[in-house]
Amino acid sequence: MLINPSLNSYFTILIAHLRSCQISRPEVTWLKITKVADNVYEIPKGTQPWMRVPARIYASEALVQKMQQDKTFQQAVNATSLPGIYTHSIVLPDGHQGYGFPIGGVAATDYDSGVISPGGVGYDINCGVRAVRTNLDIGDIRGKMKDIINQLWNSIPTGVGKKGKIHLGSSHGVEKVLEGGARWAVENGYGWERDLDHQEANGCIDLADASKVSQQAKKRGLSQVGTLGSGNHFLEIQVVDSIYDEEACKAMGITREGQVMLMIHSGSRGLGHQVCGDYIKTMTTAMRKYNIDVPDRELCCAPTTSPEGQAYLGAMSAAANYSFANRQSMMHWARESFSKVFGESPEDLDMQLIYDVAHNMGKVEEHDIDGKRKKVVVHRKGATRAFPSGHPETPAAYKQVGQPVIIPGTMGTASYILIGNQRAMDLSFGSTAHGAGRFMSRTRAKKTFYGKDVQDDLAREGIMVKATSGLVIAEEAPGAYKDVDEVVRVSDEVGIATKAVRLRPLGVIKG
Repeated sequence: MLINPSLNSYFTILIAHLRSCQISRPEVTWLKITKVADNVYEIPKGTQPWMRVPARIYASEALVQKMQQDKTFQQAVNATSLPGIYTHSIVLPDGHQGYGFPIGGVAATDYDSGVISPGGVGYDINCGVRAVRTNLDIGDIRGKMKDIINQLWNSIPTGVGKKGKIHLGSSHGVEKVLEGGARWAVENGYGWERDLDHQEANGCIDLADASKVSQQAKKRGLSQVGTLGSGNHFLEIQVVDSIYDEEACKAMGITREGQVMLMIHSGSRGLGHQVCGDYIKTMTTAMRKYNIDVPDRELCCAPTTSPEGQAYLGAMSAAANYSFANRQSMMHWARESFSKVFGESPEDLDMQLIYDVAHNMGKVEEHDIDGKRKKVVVHRKGATRAFPSGHPETPAAYKQVGQPVIIPGTMGTASYILIGNQRAMDLSFGSTAHGAGRFMSRTRAKKTFYGKDVQDDLAREGIMVKATSGLVIAEEAPGAYKDVDEVVRVSDEVGIATKAVRLRPLGVIKG
């Protein structure tokens, strides 16, 4: 890929593009990317013959320069080919190359006349993050950090393929989780009833249909509820570093700098991965059936209202519910871990769930588009929903301020909680960034960093890291990611979310 280094007005990228599943030779194409406003770039409709809408990028010049080093822009342009897509294919400030869609990508398609694409959701369905507050201060935890990290490590199964403490017994048991989501976990003793009021969709997508999930996926889900997994998934003890929005923080129970927090990031594990793989095969066949042509086979899709589209929507929603139950169960054991170390109940420690947000989802929503109310499927691939105050789906606790938006950084950098607003609804279908966004591939990171060195460097900064191996630490090294402060700054300045609080890590568990 070649790029003109000047970004003052526009730049061009030379890409080798594979046109559809049937054509085997690449077509060399120039993309012209125009700066239309501060932190806003656009690839105009017509740049490629299949484009139905422009592609829009919300990023600073520094972030754009990083994005151009992989296929982020090519994938954003490809996504504009989806039938029924509205206004723009969107790349958020943390955007980078993914499967089909860029990670940090958003596309809204008409429910009745458009398509749904597994590539626009991702393999780790409802990979998401939740934030939990405590009434502890940094001084309360400093001398006990090793104890609490070890207790969390022993309580929450971590690592590739790791089995959990909950075994669902049979596919019927898995189906209860697929239909019930976080409520299944609460009803089985893993959490509090009020936790459900502080989760996207109350921790359960009503469209879930367990019958559309394959037996192989259910088999993979038998014993992974309550497991962290690997990769960028983490469990992190944090401290409030800076408060930007006192009203929003008050609504979240964040009252002061130095307050201790907990963040959990995980997804639907092997079950969700299997669901995605199953339906990529289904959609590849369906495209021929419905005469859908897209420039990349990874964008395979089907009409949302078709039998295949409805089946995927039901299966994806079921996998999302599995993920909600997964994070709910881990939070329960995290509360127990804190209780054992500090000798107080989770209630006395005020370990309340602030919010749980999904990153990889296709959500059926209504949005105002060109002055009309439209029913759409919003594909959020590595993107966080950011709904404003007063929205029907914003929880009661945040109805006056807006929905919390959790943007984790790396194990060596800050994380943030932002607040959704109306501008996000206007610019990005109520969506914003989901994290720092990778800059290096995992393969490159493992060649660049040595896990023990990274661990020692972080220890000198007062950050304790525990992981299954040094390779995990290397591939998740802070230097493998973009600057989360820059990602959040752009999100805030563009207006697709508003900064509320900055958190910094004290202790991190990685799978």
